[in-house]
Amino acid sequence: MSAVEHNPGGDAAALDSARRTFDIEAAALAALRARLDGSFVAACRVCLACRGRVIVTGMGKSGHVAHKIAATLASTGTPAFFLHPGEASHGDIGMITRGDALLALSNSGETPEVLALLPPIKRLAIPLIALTGNAASTLARAADVHLDVGVPQEACPHNLAPTASTTAALVMGDALAVALLEARGFSADDFARSHPGGSLGRRLLLHVEDIMRRGDSLPRVGADTRLAEGLLEMSRKGLGMTAVVDAKGRVAGIFTDGDLRRTLDKRVDVHQARIDEVMTRNCTVVAPEALAGEALHLMESHKFNALLVVDKDRTLLGALNMHDLLRAGIV
Repeated sequence: MSAVEHNPGGDAAALDSARRTFDIEAAALAALRARLDGSFVAACRVCLACRGRVIVTGMGKSGHVAHKIAATLASTGTPAFFLHPGEASHGDIGMITRGDALLALSNSGETPEVLALLPPIKRLAIPLIALTGNAASTLARAADVHLDVGVPQEACPHNLAPTASTTAALVMGDALAVALLEARGFSADDFARSHPGGSLGRRLLLHVEDIMRRGDSLPRVGADTRLAEGLLEMSRKGLGMTAVVDAKGRVAGIFTDGDLRRTLDKRVDVHQARIDEVMTRNCTVVAPEALAGEALHLMESHKFNALLVVDKDRTLLGALNMHDLLRAGIV
């Protein structure tokens, strides 16, 4: 059977289906946003008051969403982990201790494996936050806080496969994590400590001073230097630019390959002109303690290939270019 026979509606039908899914799920999120009320605030208070961990649980598709919510909470300052409700009755219930809080996901609110957790958590006096699509369900009624994540319809044309409902639960979990992050004052440095590995960790942990050029590898000339000598300094150091400094070592400007092209267009005599006559003044600089990711953002937003690194008095300390960021794994 050909691909056309498998997809009798063709490309247009596939795009229509995708747009319909987007529309249904966007409408579900709009309705969810409109329902936000004091219950969300109460859920935040439960998590902030928790002296142990927020244990997140759910079965099936809700379990996949619960996994993600637990991971997001843990990486943004709220200690959390996922507990499989099916394994709980086979010993994993021992993971729950006094001082914890339970965040349980069930669209129906009647998932047997999740309901089986109710007696032990009640014995331990553990607060329960329930995310369900049914406010009259057993789980919702047993909860200390119920967050209604019900949706008018699923994106599935049969209104069966969890689609819009899982999106709603996921977004509610994200909203909870971000609200808690902000309430705790969780900073970018805190986030970096939770993500030490991979390119994200490098971007968050590395500072400009860790990768900048310094010492003899740093291109610099005085403000009264002839342009020809400045070009030689640029060529020797290979950064495509040179810093221009005053007698106290403070940055007066920068001369780049772009400045050179503009200078040549004006037919300036490179042997007679002083570099401070053709340099870029008031150039963008970066502090050594800035994150390398911030330097990357500056370069990308201003379309620079290199940046000078200065202290609070604009004294030249170093320089870096896009290749330095590439070698450090920031890009």
